Amino acid sequence: MKSSVSPVKAVAEAHGLPVYQPENLRDGSVPALMRRLAPDILVVVAYGRILPDALLAVPPMGAINVHGSMLPKYRGAAPIQWAVLNGDSVTGVTTMYLAHDMDAGDIIYTNETPIGEFETSGALFERLSDMGARLLIRTLRDIEAGTAPRIKQDETQATYVRQLGKSISPIDWNRTPREIVKHICGLDPWPVATMTLGGAAVRVFGAEYTDTITDRPPGTIMSAGKRGIEVVCGSGATLLITELQPPGKKRMKASDYLLGHPVEVD
Repeated sequence: MKSSVSPVKAVAEAHGLPVYQPENLRDGSVPALMRRLAPDILVVVAYGRILPDALLAVPPMGAINVHGSMLPKYRGAAPIQWAVLNGDSVTGVTTMYLAHDMDAGDIIYTNETPIGEFETSGALFERLSDMGARLLIRTLRDIEAGTAPRIKQDETQATYVRQLGKSISPIDWNRTPREIVKHICGLDPWPVATMTLGGAAVRVFGAEYTDTITDRPPGTIMSAGKRGIEVVCGSGATLLITELQPPGKKRMKASDYLLGHPVEVD
């Protein structure tokens, strides 16, 4: 199996910089190592582990983090995906000081951006990564200059999101077309929304709104053809599935899928 090396590690090794990858942050060796290295500041991005207080206390300028939401909203894992899943119109990035509690430290800067109606979590991640990198540079410069603010988070506005798993993938056709679109977009590129066709779980990547209104029950397939697969949603409106991926196959247009997999119209 091919091992994965993070871009940060690859760049560090290319420039002859030492790379440390401790398995356990809570034994005394890691804070001791950091004291020997004597960093001015620690920067954490998408690390996925909580730094112990003994480690946070080492750098004189503190420890900072880049988070993919407008804190205090969406503390925790997968904030970008949940912003899309929940149908938010805007999101952003935050630079903040690390504290004992998860994502609860003082805010330094935020930068807000709109979320496109059909923007996937993957596309939004790329945009926020660029925004976060630029905001981090500004943050570091202002901390060094002594001009960076420290803004307490409003705990009454704090919300938390959990990590995603494949159990969330199946589309609930009782929801509205927009909620289902956000479900599809929010789970792209992982774990990906699914629907059942021909007894198999098919991954769904693309959908379009329609003008159809019907009294047929949710989940009913109204039509299947060149435009895609039209399915009834909970509001009585329908949604057109335009791109999918059957098991063991590549992503394809729904119309191409139908050439080899006829779908029964209810």
